Amino acid sequence: MRLLLDRACPARILTRMPVSTRGTALLLPLVLLLASACRGESKAGREAEHAGPGDIRRGRALLIATRDSLPQHVGGNLRCTSCHLNEGRQADAIPLVGVTARYPQYSSRAGAISSIEDRINDCFERSMNGTALPTVSRDMRDMVAYMAYLSQGAPAHGTVNGQGLPPMTPLIPDRPRGARVFAQRCVACHGPRGSGTVRGPALWGPQSYNIGAGMARLRTAASFIRHNMPLDNPSLTDQQAFDVAAYINAQPRPDFAGKAHDWPKGDAPPDVPYRTSAAPAEGTAADAH
Repeated sequence: MRLLLDRACPARILTRMPVSTRGTALLLPLVLLLASACRGESKAGREAEHAGPGDIRRGRALLIATRDSLPQHVGGNLRCTSCHLNEGRQADAIPLVGVTARYPQYSSRAGAISSIEDRINDCFERSMNGTALPTVSRDMRDMVAYMAYLSQGAPAHGTVNGQGLPPMTPLIPDRPRGARVFAQRCVACHGPRGSGTVRGPALWGPQSYNIGAGMARLRTAASFIRHNMPLDNPSLTDQQAFDVAAYINAQPRPDFAGKAHDWPKGDAPPDVPYRTSAAPAEGTAADAH
């Protein structure tokens, strides 16, 4: 399912479009021509008005071709749109619509207030297993400009339809069963060894996200898989999604050096797959068989 955005104010979500309309991403250049006519209803909109159309277009390009554009900051073969589908505009696929209106916000993982630049750098260091961008760099400014453009018209609190990933009732997964589903439904895009193809990114190994990434958590990965995979026909059951997520996240992947300092107040979610200094991860062994 995909977001159709109001051409005057992109964050006004009109409807959800069927999977067969994935070509709608081509409409974005037409939408950009109308950006100057939109008056934001939040701080995100005001930020976009000062960004300039060139910055917005370049920011979009950086999200689509992150590794090719910023190879010194990306350690694997993922890009921003590997997780933020349809250029950050797809419902239930961690959309970027409204995100600049929601930041700064408190991050329990950091135990502190995080800016939008902090959050972007989390993705670079964890999901893309790379290095942080300078917060005052042109690259960072342009990426934020694109996100602010998508967020025009969002309410001041930034909450939008289809935000984040849908919550799911946790299920006990079965890794061998997940391996069988993976072989049947996932290898066409991600390869038999999870190393990725031209159609999809690496899911484990040195080119994938590291253990500190949100997708390394069982429940996060299961929801993303359940609502978005396979990309051409999301059709797995809840149980299959948990099985596949457990199988994928049981495979080797890069470490994250700072992981012990995550959730410094001891409030780590139960599916965090590593121990922190504040409290040991709980539920890891019980969540996967």
